[in-house]
Amino acid sequence: MTTPGTTGGRAPALRTPVDGACPRCGAEALAAYDLVGEEGWVGVVKCGACLHSLERKPANRLGPITLLVDLV
Repeated sequence: MTTPGTTGGRAPALRTPVDGACPRCGAEALAAYDLVGEEGWVGVVKCGACLHSLERKPANRLGPITLLVDLV
């Protein structure tokens, strides 16, 4: 079931390419992005080939939503 006016797919994650190679598989496919983990939103750097996590840190509590109070 899709909403009228949508493509029916998922919204693409905003990924920022990161320089370097994956220490596990050697691929140069690293990207930084936010995702929801069991502890809430986290910023990660992951390998696009094997999904190995190189970095994981707490992100904005509401993910991509920024409240005005967070800007003060």
